Amino acid sequence: MIINAIAEIFPTLMKGIGITIQVLIGSIILGYLMAFIAGFCRLSKNPVIKIITTFYVEVFRGTSLIVQLFWLFYALPILFGIDLGSDYLAGVLAIALNYGAYMSEVVRGSILSVAKGQTEAATALNMSSFQRMRLVIFPQAVRMMLPEFGNYLIQMLKATSLVSLIGMTDILYYGDILRSSNLSQAPTVYFLVLVFYFIMALPLIWLTRKMEAASKKGVAS
Repeated sequence: MIINAIAEIFPTLMKGIGITIQVLIGSIILGYLMAFIAGFCRLSKNPVIKIITTFYVEVFRGTSLIVQLFWLFYALPILFGIDLGSDYLAGVLAIALNYGAYMSEVVRGSILSVAKGQTEAATALNMSSFQRMRLVIFPQAVRMMLPEFGNYLIQMLKATSLVSLIGMTDILYYGDILRSSNLSQAPTVYFLVLVFYFIMALPLIWLTRKMEAASKKGVAS
């Protein structure tokens, strides 16, 4: 019976893998981009840029991702007439902005953790501020960012399950449909959903370990 149930459920859940992967890839690209932009802006000497970026970081770190998702998808069009045009964009933006805020602190903290002696040595070599950052500080900071960035990859994968709340047909969306149509299959359905996410996380776990090993060796690439 269990094997027959799995044979029925598995193909349906497979339909949602494409959406889950698309949301994950979009969230990773935009999330890391936001992390570096916000991280550098937090270090800016311009008070306006620093205040605006700090506001963004604290708001998105201090509020629920689900609430942010609902705001982007439901509240913005109703309150401000801003329609993002697609549930995909709303989902990716919510995840990317949320995790981008968290990762920006990793970027900022890693840059500030580089020994001051490195900056002083680069200054003694008559390097410009841009050259100091690009050639001396940033490569060392990236090495320190790698383990945390790897962990956030896995967290973003898990966060993709929230897009089912705005009607995106991801893995959890199809799992909920199967559960609602046959409540007795709910344990099997959600067990398979769990397996799906775990299997998808395995390459990210492997990549995270590689990034951790690279950081210990002092390799930033």
